[in-house]
Amino acid sequence: LLGTGTFRLDELITGLVLSFGVTVLFASFSSLYRGVKITPKSIVLFPVYLVVFLWEMIKSNFDVARRVLTPSLPINPGVVQVKTKLETPLAKLVLANSITLTPGTLTMDVKGDSLFIHWIDVKAEDIQEATEKVSWKFEKILKEIIL
Repeated sequence: LLGTGTFRLDELITGLVLSFGVTVLFASFSSLYRGVKITPKSIVLFPVYLVVFLWEMIKSNFDVARRVLTPSLPINPGVVQVKTKLETPLAKLVLANSITLTPGTLTMDVKGDSLFIHWIDVKAEDIQEATEKVSWKFEKILKEIIL
């Protein structure tokens, strides 16, 4: 889309089909995809995940923009630990990337079942409460998509 300067449906569909095909073709070469199963339920829930992710991204963009445009607003930056019940490396990767792509948060490290997140305005330092505020909205859908 960026290369041609156009936005045509046939180009979008071709790109999606080719991307999916290359992923399926080369998935066996990567340990990241081992144990991952694509089910009808995961196909149905993927668009739901995208909507949740986009909504969280929009909310976070407005929050960060408000903080930038209003320097008097207090911020409380810090690193919090969140726990995940996701087991596969791919699920943890998608969760970590989703958190990082949401403005105001950055996944710094993943160790076992813990993610260490830099948060622009820490609202909870307790692991359980931080997990609910930072990652639970993504994780509850991801655990159904990536088995």
